[in-house]
Order: sequence, then C-alpha cells, then structure tokens
Amino acid sequence: MKTKILSIISIITFLAGMSACHSPEDFNPTIEKNGINNLTASFPDDDRDENSFKSEIDYVNRVIKVVFPYNYPRLSDNVLQTSALKKMRVIADLDNNVYVSPSLLYLDMTKENYITVRDQTGAKNEYKIVPEIRKSNECAITKYLIPSLSLLGVINENAKVISLISVESIGEELADVTISHGATISPDPTKVALNYDQEQKVTITAQDGTSKAVYTIKKEIPEKIASGLRANSAKLLWVKKLTDVGITSNDLTTGIAAINNYVVINDRANSNAVYLDGRTGANMGNINISSIAGSLTNFYATADDEDNILFCNLIPNAGATFTVWRVKGINDTPKKYIEFNVTSAIGRKLSIQGSLDGNAIITAPYYNTAGQFARWQVVNGVLKSQTPELVVTQGLGGWGTNADVIYSNGADPTSDYFAAFYSTPRNVCWFDGKTHTIKANGPEISGNWIQNAIDYTVFNKVPYALSNSVNSFTWGTDDSIYLFDLSGNSLTNQPVKFGSDGLGVNGNYGAKALGKQNANGTGDVALKVSSDGYYLYIYFMFTNGYIGCVQCDCIDM
Repeated sequence: MKTKILSIISIITFLAGMSACHSPEDFNPTIEKNGINNLTASFPDDDRDENSFKSEIDYVNRVIKVVFPYNYPRLSDNVLQTSALKKMRVIADLDNNVYVSPSLLYLDMTKENYITVRDQTGAKNEYKIVPEIRKSNECAITKYLIPSLSLLGVINENAKVISLISVESIGEELADVTISHGATISPDPTKVALNYDQEQKVTITAQDGTSKAVYTIKKEIPEKIASGLRANSAKLLWVKKLTDVGITSNDLTTGIAAINNYVVINDRANSNAVYLDGRTGANMGNINISSIAGSLTNFYATADDEDNILFCNLIPNAGATFTVWRVKGINDTPKKYIEFNVTSAIGRKLSIQGSLDGNAIITAPYYNTAGQFARWQVVNGVLKSQTPELVVTQGLGGWGTNADVIYSNGADPTSDYFAAFYSTPRNVCWFDGKTHTIKANGPEISGNWIQNAIDYTVFNKVPYALSNSVNSFTWGTDDSIYLFDLSGNSLTNQPVKFGSDGLGVNGNYGAKALGKQNANGTGDVALKVSSDGYYLYIYFMFTNGYIGCVQCDCIDM
C-alpha cells in the first residue's frame, strides 16, 4: 500500500513539473520583436571604461550604424581615424531565440560587413554594419570660476543660469571656465574680461558645430533653503595627488588645516607647509615653519574657525614637553602657544572648536588610555591656562593609538563633543558633554580600517560631523569619509553619498589607489563654511594618496 501511494505521488509530481516547464521564451506572434537590439564594438586589449561603442539601428533599411567619438580617448585631442577600426571586438544584443550568422567575434570595420538575423519564426533579415565617427553634440559649462576672487559660480543647468554669489562689486575679471570637450565658447571669458556687475551671456557651440546652448552669468544673492544642505548639491570640486602639489615624502603627511580661502597641508619635517586654494586646489605657496620643522615637532596641524593654524609635537617621542605653536594666516611664522610637561602619549591629533581670537576649546586625546583627553579653553582671545583640564569619557575600552575629539561649542565646555578612534565601539561616538557618556553611535566600521579624524560645524542652522576611515594595508578597499546630519539627534543620517553610488570618493583616493601603502593609517578631514554662508566645503586627505574637496550648498534653486 505504501509503495502504491509513493508511486501515485511520483506521477503527480512529474505531471506538475511538466506543466510548470516552459521553453526559454514562449512564442507569441502578437508581440513585436526587433530581433537585434544593439551592436556594441570595442577595441581589443583596451581596458578603458569608455571603450564601448553602441549602435543606432535602422530597422526599415536594415542598417546598423556603430557610433564612434571624434576623439579617442574622448577627452584627448587624438582624432580617431577609420583605419583604427580594422579589428574590433563585436557583441550583439539579441532577443531570446534569435541567431546571427556569421557568428560575431571580430570585424574589420574599414570594410563593408553584413550579418543575417534569424528571428523566432525562422524569418531572416540581412543587415549592413557601418561605422560612423561622429563629433560630439555636448554643449555645457561644467565650471565657472573667477580665480582672482576664488568665486565659483553656481550652475543651474536646467535654467542655463550661472550665479556668482557676491555682495561686493566684482567688476571686470577673467574667468576659468570648463566646457564640454571639443566645444567652443563665445565670447571667451578666459581671454576677454567681462564685467560681472552686469548680466553676461555666453554661447557654447558643440564640437559638431550645430548644437548650441546660451548661458546667462549674473551676480546675485539668492535665497537659502530653510535649513541644511540642498539635496544633490554635493559635487567633487577638485582632487589632487599629494605628489602633484609638492609632497614627496612617504608616511609623513599627517594633517590638514582649513582656513579662510586656503587649505594647509602638514608634512612632517618639511620647513615649508604647502597651502592650496581651497576652491580650486591650485598650489598657492608655502608657509615658513622652518623654526619648528622636524619629524616629531610639526607632527600634526589643525585650524580654528578663522585664520589661526596650530602645529604640535608628538609626546613622548619628542620628549616630555608637549608644545603647540600658533600661526596667524599664511604670512605668519610659528609662535609658541601652549607648553606643558606630560608623560602620557599625546599629539597625534589636535582639534579646535571656535576661534582663538574669541572663544575656543582645544582638545587632544591621551593615547592608550580609557578615553582620556586634554582640554584647553580660550575665553575672549585669552588662553585660560597652559595646563589642560583632564576629561575622562565613559563607555570606552580605550582610544588605541588613533583618536580625535572635537567639541560642538567653543564657548561651552559642557557642550556635547564627538570622537573618532580605533577601538571598540568601532564607530563615531557622540558624547554628552555633562555626563561624558555615549549619546549616539555611528555605523560600525570594520576593525580592518582605522578611524582617526573628526570635525564638526553648523551650516545653515544644521549641525554636521565629518569623519574618516583609513586603509593601512596593501589589500582591501576603504579610505572613506562620512558626513552626518545631526539634526535628528542621531548618527544615522548621512546626507551625502561618497561611495560608488554617489561621488566616488570612497575607495579611490587613498594610498592603495596609487599602488602605495599608508603604513601608519593616517589621514584627515576638515569642514569649512564659506564666509557668505552659502557653501559647505568638505576637505579630505589620505596619507600617501590624495587631497580633495567636496562642495555642498544651501541655495534655493
């Protein structure tokens, strides 16, 4: 009886399986199919991302036109010749149950080529394949800068309007303009000084000589959105290899200092601290720090909300006296600001909230302690004491050897503060400034990566924190930055995508991206609000890798 039941079940299962089985695509003559949807050509042994050329198909006249750019690589001046198409790798995109003959692999596209496409019904159609080297029809302005004023225009592409945000008179100035490759601009503002106190119009003509776009450039003071960043306003403003800005050392670039208009790079033992234009990344000069330069003396640098830069040494490596030097702007030289004797490890990071000319709080972690850090207070431009207060956080196993702490209010030592560190819990922590307990945690960071820098600011009424994580190995992918919107009293809202689904910063600008190793796992981040309050600049640096800047705005457009 049991055997009979099993047999019946087997038969039912077999029949059910038969009814559930379908061919790869059921034939339905009422559905119109093209058979062949695209033909993609590429150069063999060329690993460029742009090495893929799609086609336009004329189904009436049976012509497949493979479109190639006039310049290849696209952003070069090299004119692509038909003779270069002699051996092209070809792939066809076909509907199900459609076949092409002869089989495609390589085609000599300097000659006429024909293929036969057989559809699901067995019907055959012959197509002629022809190449077309086509000039670009792109006609856009992607950057408009007044270099003399470091004034970057805000481009509203939909309205074709470029806003120069300035309360002061701009006058006649030359511009630095980036347009679509192969296009021309008239009048050319890079050669003719236009008067930007009056509305100006320029015409972009595409490489094909036909497509055009007219942009209006005008000085204005636009409205701001109610609060925070304008959605999707973030863009990678510039990024440069440290070697390209004059940093040739390995493992010695430890920090950056963002001041008004500039970002200063601290390179240990380098008597000339390089500073870049904060809006363009252009190398603008050096700050003379020869009086303190040394591998362990100008170990790290940071800046306040104004033009004050602080350099510090590393203890106990440099002795038993922790020293901080102050530099006022790019034309000053270092002057001793803090000096006190200490035996604890200190100096890998130093942070300032506020202004040394007004009210500020300076912090420096004591490494390999259970969350202890030094805190100095500046009131009305006066440092209260050379000897810092000791602050002890709660809920940490320890800082490890990489940590950074910054307060949220430079005038209030009981205000909340934020920390990034290489220890458990492996995330950015928000601390209650009165109880010193953890108030909120950011997303967990793998123990393979090193968190070691954090910054804080308020932009358009919303508080933001910025942190990093660094890859110290020759394998794996990290070297990331994270921006947190703190308005919801948590560390869960990240308004800017820095990964591959956004700006493409994360994983692409560390030492590993250049085939190097960031052996000490160091890097830095900094936030800077423009003096007019319309822009938030996000600076990042990965040792032995790159330095870069992301710009966000709060413009109502």
